[in-house]
Amino acid sequence: MSLSDKIDQDIKKAMLARESKKLEALRAIKAELLLAGTEKKAAGKISGQTEMQILQKLVKQRKESAGLYREKGREDLAATEEFQSDVIEKYLPEQLGEGEIKTILADIIKETGASGIKDMGKVMGMATKKLSGKADNKTIADLAKQMLG
Repeated sequence: MSLSDKIDQDIKKAMLARESKKLEALRAIKAELLLAGTEKKAAGKISGQTEMQILQKLVKQRKESAGLYREKGREDLAATEEFQSDVIEKYLPEQLGEGEIKTILADIIKETGASGIKDMGKVMGMATKKLSGKADNKTIADLAKQMLG
């Protein structure tokens, strides 16, 4: 079952259960997936990797918004954003811990022969492919810089 099909089923369930907050988050996912599918290069089909990138982007947006709302003292809006973030995260694969990411990065560094920060591009290219959906790119970049620097 594709992600779009699963989202459609969950939208129906949320509608029947009258879960308006959950429904809002699911509709946001559906809208982004439809938008990605209508792009010229997508030709109606999007890859699993692209789906995971879209979900990660949505989660990141929600978390950043929640942080901004908290700074401005709007706990009600922050709670809504965090709830939506939690709903969206359920469709992502389990996120890797820092130790697991470092192990994978060490293998990539050996494989590419990276020797310093100048080789960051090579390492990040392979790391984003291997860790797509399993780790945040910012975390990967920070750990790669530590290991190469």
